[in-house]
Amino acid sequence: MAKLAVYCGAASGFSPLFEQATKQLGKWMVENNLELIYGGGKYGLMGTLAQTVSDYGGKVHGIVPEVLYDRQITFDRLTDLKVVGDMSERKKEMLASADASLALPGGPGTLEEISQAFSWARIGENPTPSIIYNVANFYAPLEQMYDAMVTNGFLTKVDRQKLLFSESLPQILAFMHGYTPPEIRTYQTKDAKQ
Repeated sequence: MAKLAVYCGAASGFSPLFEQATKQLGKWMVENNLELIYGGGKYGLMGTLAQTVSDYGGKVHGIVPEVLYDRQITFDRLTDLKVVGDMSERKKEMLASADASLALPGGPGTLEEISQAFSWARIGENPTPSIIYNVANFYAPLEQMYDAMVTNGFLTKVDRQKLLFSESLPQILAFMHGYTPPEIRTYQTKDAKQ
């Protein structure tokens, strides 16, 4: 059974569409035999997702840093819980345990985590797909930013295709199944005259 690392907010956001999409994602995960790996929390979209996956009989694996574990924020029906030293260790553990990474709407932490997953893929440290679940076009500005990276020469067109922005769960599943990691990034030096 495959495992999907999901990064998302510990808040639910203002639009009911975010929570609705999170519930759809949880149900879809169980239907497609995808176990959840996430930050272990019981609040916001994190809690909604864990609750939904659990309600439909799926497995929920929590990975939480000590500082958050001590605040008693963990979901109470986890299949298992791993407490790690800090946030950096949590991110490494989540990537190492997952067959794909997906970001729901969230804040700076969510953005940092999915950005790291994609960045590490480009240097050969993450062989799994990175997906932005673009609920209600939440991530449209970020998608434009990635396209601007291509236009301005900071990201290759080929590598840009390795990061999916989509609100379609069937498209997300197809992307996961058809994914091949990017070639390990190489570097070119400028000509001495320049």
